[in-house]
Amino acid sequence: MRQVRIAAMLLTLVLTGFSPAGADEPATAKSSARVALNVSIAVFDPGVPDDQSQFRDLKIFPRIRQVEARFLPFVLRDTLANSHDWGAVRVVPEPDIAAELLVTGTILRSDGAVLALKIRAVDAGGHVWLDKAFSGPVADTRAVADKSGIQQPVFAQVAVELEAAQRQRDAAELRRISDISLIRYGNRLAPSAFGQYLNEGSDGTFSLKRLPAANDPMLERIQRIRGVEYIFTDAVDTKFRELNSEIASIYALWREHRRKSLEYEKEDARWAATSTDNLERGSYESIQNIYDNYKFHRITQQEQDKLAIAFNNEVGPKVDAMEQRIAELEFWVEQRYIEWHRLLEQLFEAETQIEQ
Repeated sequence: MRQVRIAAMLLTLVLTGFSPAGADEPATAKSSARVALNVSIAVFDPGVPDDQSQFRDLKIFPRIRQVEARFLPFVLRDTLANSHDWGAVRVVPEPDIAAELLVTGTILRSDGAVLALKIRAVDAGGHVWLDKAFSGPVADTRAVADKSGIQQPVFAQVAVELEAAQRQRDAAELRRISDISLIRYGNRLAPSAFGQYLNEGSDGTFSLKRLPAANDPMLERIQRIRGVEYIFTDAVDTKFRELNSEIASIYALWREHRRKSLEYEKEDARWAATSTDNLERGSYESIQNIYDNYKFHRITQQEQDKLAIAFNNEVGPKVDAMEQRIAELEFWVEQRYIEWHRLLEQLFEAETQIEQ
């Protein structure tokens, strides 16, 4: 019964021409000289290899990587949003092929000292704007007051290159990308109505054969439906932002743990480098030197182990709770996306029947 009420409410909103406040207008209605594309940032690929034997060598903590995959997109989101060079910037659970500009990422390295990401940005026409690796040092957590400073240099690099790519395209091309985005969205819901406007190349790119008339009722219908969907998308974005605020404290603890571990590793390496064995092989002094090196290495290793145990004791329960929250959120999002798209299809079918 509740689903029927929701469908009826949405159908009423769409049929009466409701346009959500702040919702994006269709590309055909844009008249501003400056065009700022909307950006959808998908949750990152954590970059965890299947071979568990590689975890130690690559310094990968799978559970933390899963957290980072959800946390880091929000740092990029904030960086892009604060630049005021874009339209709406959203974090989405899955890549949206109809997004005006879709940004995806893979974590290549994250060891507490260096962050390396593979970032790819593709517009609605299927043209690649950016596809490269970015790497930079991680700021000391003791100097970071809040999450906005975490890995900011890396994301600043990404923001600069994305903005440069946007500025290389004139207003007409950006409007065309926005138009393709709207038509691809319409084609996903009603291919029989919107397929005639799209041309897909053999390389996977899309172009417009032509645009529907500005007052085309089907176009207006898709505009309104998409506007309502943005409300749902923003609700999902809000849920992820709430999760993000919870992740921040855990992530700061992990980075402090990694910072101390790296300090131990560096001290161990420094000791080994400054105590080379130039003594006669087999002599008491040579054996003593080897033993001293081994003892120092064992001491640093034990300190690292103690640090790891303390970290796990502190963070383990929080990560367990976080994974439960993530699982609940992913289930919530998945179920609502399925239900939402089903309702959209029903709304579109109902509108079409009424129109006829």
